[in-house]
Amino acid sequence: MNDFKTVKRSQQQKNTIIYLGFIVITVAILTVFLPRGNTYNFQFDMDKPWNDASLIADFDFPILKSSEDIDKEKDSLLRNFVPYFAMDKQVSERMLINLKEDIKDSLSKDQYKIVESLTQQLAELYDTGILDASEYNMMAEDTASYIRIVEDNHAITVRLNTLYSTVKAYEKILSDNPEYSIFLHQYNINDYIVPNISYDKERNEETKQELISSIPLATGIVQNGQKIVEKGELVTKEIYNTLTSYEKELNAKEGTAKNAYVLLGQILFLLIIVDIFFAYLYFFRRDYLDKISNAMMLFVLLIVFPVICYLNVQYRITNVYIIPFAMAPIFIRLFMDSRTAFITHILIVILCACSIRYPFEFIVLQSVTGFVAIVSLRDLSSRWQLIRSSIYIFIFSCIIYFALETMQSGDIHHLEANTYICFFLNSILLLFAYPLMWGIEKLFNFISDVTLVELSNTNNEPLRLLSETAPGTFQHAIQVSNLAAEVANRLQLKAQLCRTGALYHDIGKLTNPAFFIENQSGHSPHEQLSPIESANIVISHVTEGLRIADKYKLPNVIKEFISTHHGQGKCSYFFAEAKKKYGDDFDTLAFTYPGPNPFTREQAIVMMSDACEAASRSLTEYTEKNIAELTEKIINSQMDSGFFKDCPITYRDIQITKTVLTEKLMTIYHTRIKYPD
Repeated sequence: MNDFKTVKRSQQQKNTIIYLGFIVITVAILTVFLPRGNTYNFQFDMDKPWNDASLIADFDFPILKSSEDIDKEKDSLLRNFVPYFAMDKQVSERMLINLKEDIKDSLSKDQYKIVESLTQQLAELYDTGILDASEYNMMAEDTASYIRIVEDNHAITVRLNTLYSTVKAYEKILSDNPEYSIFLHQYNINDYIVPNISYDKERNEETKQELISSIPLATGIVQNGQKIVEKGELVTKEIYNTLTSYEKELNAKEGTAKNAYVLLGQILFLLIIVDIFFAYLYFFRRDYLDKISNAMMLFVLLIVFPVICYLNVQYRITNVYIIPFAMAPIFIRLFMDSRTAFITHILIVILCACSIRYPFEFIVLQSVTGFVAIVSLRDLSSRWQLIRSSIYIFIFSCIIYFALETMQSGDIHHLEANTYICFFLNSILLLFAYPLMWGIEKLFNFISDVTLVELSNTNNEPLRLLSETAPGTFQHAIQVSNLAAEVANRLQLKAQLCRTGALYHDIGKLTNPAFFIENQSGHSPHEQLSPIESANIVISHVTEGLRIADKYKLPNVIKEFISTHHGQGKCSYFFAEAKKKYGDDFDTLAFTYPGPNPFTREQAIVMMSDACEAASRSLTEYTEKNIAELTEKIINSQMDSGFFKDCPITYRDIQITKTVLTEKLMTIYHTRIKYPD
């Protein structure tokens, strides 16, 4: 016992360190992503009324142009910008000298005049200016009419069509001197026509920057005491720019000291929110803290959605109402419970609201849609349930938004249709919760109702083999699953989990089906065995069940039903036989199931349903009194044996279980009327 307490205390200390790490990591990540700019976050938007009190400037400040206006002016200036090109005279001198040197030894007397004429014409082309053919064509495509040619630090503006490309220069020589065509091809005159005008990148960049810097950033000045906007006044483009400029100036005046205080406030705020969340789990759902993966999923959701919201607002990816925030409560409701889903969703919404321009509207709308998601999707066993829930969320989003807008503006003629389109897209994205649920299951070791429904299909190989090899056990499993599901429904527990767990609880009897009474007809193979041997075979159906579960890769939560449905009880029949045969001189552990005892309410329900259904088959007369006494006796015996000490099931739950099992067994064994022969 002391060793058990020591191990438990050590595990609790380890979990405490882990959860402290969760809290620190959550606060650190959210602190990084929470916005620290715009500390004076006025709520205003273009073409909407100013809802706050009249605003008066308390200092002089410039009215800054919007980034869109500045970009338009930049585009206008750059569109009319005339690029600079540098002329290199040495190119023409070098090419002309090379031409004369290369062909002087091979010329006849008659050809000297041709060379002199060509050289003179080529010099004139170089004086006019020759550009690279690709640059010339590119500028022609951009309809650039003029360029500036810089020569000796003096720029001359010329029309583009007065210059030549290397191709046009060669064509010019050919067209002006058709009689020299043979000579031109013979001596490759084209090799001596190269660009002597090139794009001056450095000068162009400097000039562009000077032009851009010359753009005035302000359109005017607001003086101290001047009215900026009145309450109820429509925010025009000019007023919007003025308010934005005032907001920026306020933040700039506060400086880094203000940002430090903002950071401190954000850390305190996040610590409070995360601590409230952890306190809720500690005081109301401590069972979730016993399993690290449960708490990890909750903390991950608490981080992911606020980060997505911040990035979306920061980089203006899309409208914030397109993000399916209702996915968080849907996942938590499916894998945990409604109260935890709603609490977590509200805290997520509060954290997201720190990045939103209109936090009140956002909080109200998302709180309602989260509640609708939780109420409309208590379980998920088919796609239609999720489609129905997304339709409800879309309808309520539209209604709430319409109510808020009309309540604030008092007008229904200026409602934004785009927002309703965003609600529709949001409901479409919610449908992706169905495939994402598989990832959540694998990542955090959960199991959904969809998976449980798939596992409960009797065409699955292990259940099909059980029905063929051990039909009696299969029928027993079906009856136990029905009983356990009915009890779970009455107690508002996970009925599908009980049903599926009960179907697989005796799957280990596939190994030796003939050694179990429900599969026997007449002769029993136990007659040839000792009580210890028989007990070993019967008890082994638990370990064999776990082996078969591993073979078919059944989830851990199903394996737990296999290992706990007998707990650490005795194989009572053969234990009694051993006492008759050996007295007290035998090892009692050989007759004890490996366990453990049930540690969830669902496992306890399956244990009670299994024992009562099996024992009811031994009754000779099926009356309400007999069945009630049998149920009372078996469940009281389990309680006295301490099977439910590690389980959070209550005395009230057990009493309801007795009542339901009695009712259902009476229905199963009801007396039929006697038909005539």
